[in-house]
Amino acid sequence: MLTGAITSLRDLGRGAPRDGERFADRRDAGRRLAPLTERFRAEQPIVVGMARGGVPVAAEVADALGAPLDVVLVRKIGAPDEPEFAIGALAEAGIRVIADDVVGALGIRSEELDALVARQQRELDARLARYRGDAPPLPVTGRTVLLVDDGLATGRSARAAARSLRARGAGRIVLAVPVAAREPLTELRDVVDEVVCVEAPADLWAVGAWYRDFRPTSDEQVIALLQARRAARTPAQRDVAIETGLRALLPGDLALPAAPCGIVAFAHGSGSSRHSPRNRSVARALNDAGIATLLFDLLTPAEEADRDNVFDIGLLAARLLAANRFLHEQDATRDLPLGYFGASTGAAAALVAAAEAGTGVRAVVSRGGRPDLAARRLPDVVAATLLIVGGDDRGVLDLNRQALARMRCVRDLAIVPGATHLFEEPGALSEVARLAVDWFVRHLDER
Repeated sequence: MLTGAITSLRDLGRGAPRDGERFADRRDAGRRLAPLTERFRAEQPIVVGMARGGVPVAAEVADALGAPLDVVLVRKIGAPDEPEFAIGALAEAGIRVIADDVVGALGIRSEELDALVARQQRELDARLARYRGDAPPLPVTGRTVLLVDDGLATGRSARAAARSLRARGAGRIVLAVPVAAREPLTELRDVVDEVVCVEAPADLWAVGAWYRDFRPTSDEQVIALLQARRAARTPAQRDVAIETGLRALLPGDLALPAAPCGIVAFAHGSGSSRHSPRNRSVARALNDAGIATLLFDLLTPAEEADRDNVFDIGLLAARLLAANRFLHEQDATRDLPLGYFGASTGAAAALVAAAEAGTGVRAVVSRGGRPDLAARRLPDVVAATLLIVGGDDRGVLDLNRQALARMRCVRDLAIVPGATHLFEEPGALSEVARLAVDWFVRHLDER
């Protein structure tokens, strides 16, 4: 996969680094690495730091490029009697890299290896939850990802991290490191597309030898760096009012990240509103991915008093089309590709409105939706549509399968195992957010 030559500022000969060649610390290493990544700016990359030591380096690269920052965690699998001796590594997306020859030479039994893997998997999951909190990982589907670490010695951790990113759908992976041994650079060509590094000595000695300050990075430092970059990308919030055409105004909340790649209007289900905590959770994930969002009430308080209106799909669809007109009239949103996110009856309204709008709506995501209520218009939908249903929401799952068969557009059905209609189970709503982000990132900006 390595399509181009390895880019290095200098290709040093043998010998320990001279003091002038050493990095002051990881921040200095990131600042010296950043210029080599400048040529990727036009690809709007996502910068992913390898926890823990790679995150301070990655933060400097992300700041220089104005790019979002995320983290990937690789856990070393140590030998039973010598935990510091690595026999493999784990990463997100179920990636395992095991040195089978070493495992065989040490006589490690399969059940013993399984126990070692399970222990490190628990630690990996716990640390990722601590680093990210409630935020899902940034979507990498089809994107250029700069994978950053503080140095490369054997390349095993970088291999696991790259495979994890590839499993999550990364389009292009560029490994960016301040210093690396030469041999693993070439050995990684099967899992990364390109490598950039500042120093490429023939004899690395040790990564720490290339730093004057190589103190360990703490979990607290990683969390602080991620939170600071997330806060810097917090979208601008606006209170808006949408004209329905009946002299009634519908209140809404418009969130605009810096340089958004699209906008998603939300259509809530019966008995809900723009304040729905589930929709707001998904909206935050979209904002983190650089997608603007509009949450608004589909009915006035007087209209809500008539329960027939709550299930009037044609009326709700008309309100979404009014939101379309509103967004096309605003300077900040008129040129943004548009998508819909609908829940329950709101999903039916989103599909009807998408059929009416034609190519004016690029993508639709339905969460626990009732597409059967839009049955007549399903063949007319041209927007790429993802139907998300809980695995234990069996009646609605059957309705979504039937709807999928009636549609002609690009479409898919995603089932969240163990989830019921409201996705209240642990991790279920985070999975909905991840699926929605990936779908919108993939389809909103299609030409």
